[in-house]
Amino acid sequence: MSIIRKLWAWFDDRTGTMELVGPLLNHLVPPGTSWWYVFGSATLFAFIVQVVTGIALATMYVTSTGDAYQSLNFITNDAFLGNILRGIHYWGASAMVLFVGIHLIRVFLTGSYKFPREMSWLTGAGLLLFTVAMGFTGQLLRWDQNAVWTVVVGAAQAGRAPVVGQFLAQFILAGDVVGGATLSRFFSFHVFFIPAMIFAFVGLHLWMVVRNGISEPPIIGHIVDPKTYRDWYSKLLERYGLPFWPDVAWRDVVFGCIVVGGIVALALIFGPPALGRPPDPSIIQAQPRPDWYLLWYFAVLALIPPVLEPWIIIGAPLLAAVAIVALPFIANKGERHPLRRPWSMAIVIVVVMMVGTLWREAVKAPWSPDFTAKPLTPAQVGTSSGPIWEGSQLFYVKGCQYCHTIDGQGGHRGPDLTDVADRLSSEQITLRILNGGTNMPAFASTMNPSALDLIVQFLSSRHGQ
Repeated sequence: MSIIRKLWAWFDDRTGTMELVGPLLNHLVPPGTSWWYVFGSATLFAFIVQVVTGIALATMYVTSTGDAYQSLNFITNDAFLGNILRGIHYWGASAMVLFVGIHLIRVFLTGSYKFPREMSWLTGAGLLLFTVAMGFTGQLLRWDQNAVWTVVVGAAQAGRAPVVGQFLAQFILAGDVVGGATLSRFFSFHVFFIPAMIFAFVGLHLWMVVRNGISEPPIIGHIVDPKTYRDWYSKLLERYGLPFWPDVAWRDVVFGCIVVGGIVALALIFGPPALGRPPDPSIIQAQPRPDWYLLWYFAVLALIPPVLEPWIIIGAPLLAAVAIVALPFIANKGERHPLRRPWSMAIVIVVVMMVGTLWREAVKAPWSPDFTAKPLTPAQVGTSSGPIWEGSQLFYVKGCQYCHTIDGQGGHRGPDLTDVADRLSSEQITLRILNGGTNMPAFASTMNPSALDLIVQFLSSRHGQ
């Protein structure tokens, strides 16, 4: 141990490490901090996992449209522990998004953005933005059918924005179409630019903690007054303050270890997201959708009326950004306890319910064709031969079942046709197929009469119980 102490003393004397790290470890923390304060450090633990696994993945990943998919396939199926490495990276990203969101909610509910911690709030909001951007840019690096089409859809939606739409779309795609430049841009942002910004903001965020201290648990009736708060806070720390290390930091370390262990466990149990087909622009049977933490916004874009899309795509994020930036300046004093700020609890409840409802709807995605739908069985059709059976098979082959459900099997984009014969006659069914509908293409020029007749016979046999 004496040798280790001597080595450390020599190293610290030459580098001044403790002069840099000491203030962070030794700064005093107000009494009463609880497990609700660990989510910021949990996010940092998840980010460190992302850095370590990201470096390992980057050593094997090939940034080329011709080789990216094959290199990722090699990592998943052939590289030593490659599948687990991808799983840790994926679940680490999910943990990072989850914990930074919970941390932001805790800070908002307890009014910890008030004087003198306005910059802590702003840097934290920046870290949330960069975390989501890391997730979005990382998805394209899978370079499969879903990833490519997700970016295409995202660029198309951004292109509908007024005034700046074309610029945004071309910036996302690094040109007019998805290609090698798109992959290189996303890789550069995901591996270099965004992590560099996260490191910078984390450093600034931690310095703000040392500079202004951790916010004390809110007390009903205690008012934050910028004129007197610093003096009151200094006296609080002088009387009751606890050193961050080890009196308080042990909770961060314990929870951080649980987070890392949970990420590894999820990687071992569930693995990474499965790779889809290699990207092929000639295959339009794709169901592009982002990873789970952006699914709710996917639902927003799918459900809003087309006439409002250009304004909501830009207006809603811009309005949210303005509100987040303005909050610590327009409400930087007064009560901090959530019971004295019921509007803060109402906002959190409404936002969580809205995001949860939209996320649940996006999981079902009734507006999208279900390309995973399976053909109907003889038991569902009622026969295994004859024109009705042949019509049921054509109903699947022609893609009708991707959008229509029969006996609970199929998509939800179009009406449920389980008992369609109780609502429409054979002639009406024929006209609907030939002429199409609101979300249904017309098949008059693409379906021959014999196929049409068989499908109509099948649908005309669909009666309710």
